Amino acid sequence: MPEDHDWEAYKVPPTRTPVADRTTSVPNPVDFIQTVFNYVIDAPVTFVREWIERQQAKNKFYYYHQKFRRVPDLSECLEGDYLCFFEAEAQWRRDRMVDGEIVEIIRERVRACKHREGPNQLQNCAKEVELLAQVTKAYQDRYGDLGYHGTARTCLMKQKHRMMEERRAAQEKESE
Repeated sequence: MPEDHDWEAYKVPPTRTPVADRTTSVPNPVDFIQTVFNYVIDAPVTFVREWIERQQAKNKFYYYHQKFRRVPDLSECLEGDYLCFFEAEAQWRRDRMVDGEIVEIIRERVRACKHREGPNQLQNCAKEVELLAQVTKAYQDRYGDLGYHGTARTCLMKQKHRMMEERRAAQEKESE
């Protein structure tokens, strides 16, 4: 493109935009309503909101990283200590939810590995599949057969019965 332009060939059209020069003694009602709105409604609301944000900035609270203190297990609660029973039940429910999410994360990793590796999934995803088998077995051993309405007490009884069966099997094995 040439450096020097031919201004005669490409003329810029003259600006003929009319200037609004309206001078009246009556103010524009829209301007008046906007000013009233800004001072009566918007300014107090903005002030209160900024004050709340300043207060929240002083006290940061990360609700999504809430850490609960570990409470005693149900087997460690004293007889008749209902508050301890309640806390142990809540702790057990949180543990069950966390363990379920761990199983889901490992399962998603296996699914992604199988999708990524395609035909070579048997050899390249063997570690992930083995880890999934271990995690699901541990989850099934602890929470399996409890159902939706399982509680910490039924889980504790299940673990107690499993330990008794393992002891009985070990004693039978020794006696043979």
